Amino acid sequence: MGINYEKCEACYESMRDKIPFSPKVALVLGSGLGDYADDIEVKAEIPYQEIPGFPVSTVPGHAGKFIFGYVGDVPVVCMKGRVHYYEGYSISDVVLPIRLMHRMGAGILFVTNAAGGINFDFDAGTLMLIKDHISVFAPNPLIGPNEEEFGLRFPDMSYVYDEELQNAIRMAANENNIPLKEGIYVQLTGPSYETPAEIRMLRTLGADAVGMSTVVETITANHLGMKICGISCICNLAAGMSSSPLTHKEVQEIADRVAPLFKKLVTESVKRF
Repeated sequence: MGINYEKCEACYESMRDKIPFSPKVALVLGSGLGDYADDIEVKAEIPYQEIPGFPVSTVPGHAGKFIFGYVGDVPVVCMKGRVHYYEGYSISDVVLPIRLMHRMGAGILFVTNAAGGINFDFDAGTLMLIKDHISVFAPNPLIGPNEEEFGLRFPDMSYVYDEELQNAIRMAANENNIPLKEGIYVQLTGPSYETPAEIRMLRTLGADAVGMSTVVETITANHLGMKICGISCICNLAAGMSSSPLTHKEVQEIADRVAPLFKKLVTESVKRF
C-alpha cells in the first residue's frame, strides 16, 4: 500500500463509527455556501480536528468539518471548509478529503468555489457552471509513485466534468429561473491575487474564471473514477478589470449576497443526480 492510501485508510478507520450512512454525493462548500448545512437534514458532524492526521482549514469563512445529511432523498457528505495549497499543506494533504469522501462511498463530487471573473461578460455575483479547467502553477496531486488502490497511472482527462451532471445543473437553473453562465476555470496557487498581466495571460489561454482551489481536487476525483461537476460564484472582477483593489472581504460579501441563489441551485441540482 502507498503512503497516501495508508493515511486515507487511517483517517477513515478513526471516524468510521461516526459516519451515519454511505453518502452518494460529496459536496465541497466554497465561500458563500458555508452555512449550507442549515438547509439540509443533518444526521452527523465530524470536525476535522477529531480526525488524526487530517489537515485543518485556516481560512476565515471555512469552518472545518464534515457534515452528513440529506438533500431531498440524496445522502450527502459536505466539506464545510476546504483545505488550500497556499495554507502550507502538501498537495497530498490538500486532496486527502476527496480520497476520504470517496472511501466513505461517494461516487459523485460536486465542487463549489468563489472565483474571480476573467470573462468580460461576467459580473460580480454571476454563477458559472464549470465546463472544463486549466491547471497552471498548482502541482499535480498525482505526482509521485502511483497508488494503484486509487487509480491508473495515466488517467484520461478528456471528460472530467460529467455531461449528465452538467445537464442536471442546467435543468435546475432553468426551472428555478436562476441565471447561469458556463466557462473554463483556472487554478493558481494563491494566496496573492493575480496581477493584471497574469489575468491577460489567463484570458489568452481561454479561462473565464480564476481561483485558488478545485482543479487539484477534481484531478484527484477523476483519478478515483468519480463523476464530477462544479459551480463557481464570481465574487469579483479580476485584477485590471476594475479600479477597485481585490480583498477577501469583498469576496465574502458578494458570496453572502448570492448565497440564497447559490444554495437553491445546489439543492435542486443534487436532487436530480
